[in-house]
Amino acid sequence: MLLMFHNQTYTSTEIVALLRAHDINPTSQRVEIAQVLFSCCEHLSAEEVFTLVNGETARVSKATVYNTLGLFAERGLIREVIADPARVFYDPNTAPHHHFYDTSTGKLMDIPAEDVQIHGLPALPEGMRMEGVDVIVRMRPGTSGAH
Repeated sequence: MLLMFHNQTYTSTEIVALLRAHDINPTSQRVEIAQVLFSCCEHLSAEEVFTLVNGETARVSKATVYNTLGLFAERGLIREVIADPARVFYDPNTAPHHHFYDTSTGKLMDIPAEDVQIHGLPALPEGMRMEGVDVIVRMRPGTSGAH
């Protein structure tokens, strides 16, 4: 199932149905975490999800947030995007696309899949099948036209 997010607020009922469609038991904490992910329309780190879910009072532990994000990624509800070894984002857009990563701000931005052309991939080892190719273009401010 491919999901796209479009500046949309999801009801609890819609979130529960989405979780069940991915064979995820919709506990109240999972529903809260999913609502944060799908209503923000941006790439969030686990720390950002933790902060947004809890606000001023810690109702959901960090361990629960990390475990839930891992479960969501494992079940295909979201994508885990490793921008660099110290930055992991969770992306509710599971449709094929790629990313720009601004190393100076830590911001991750989508690149439409059709804007990237990949040629010359090596043959896979025997018995393996390709699951996908993720492109992350790391960038930082610089002089115009410099590469």
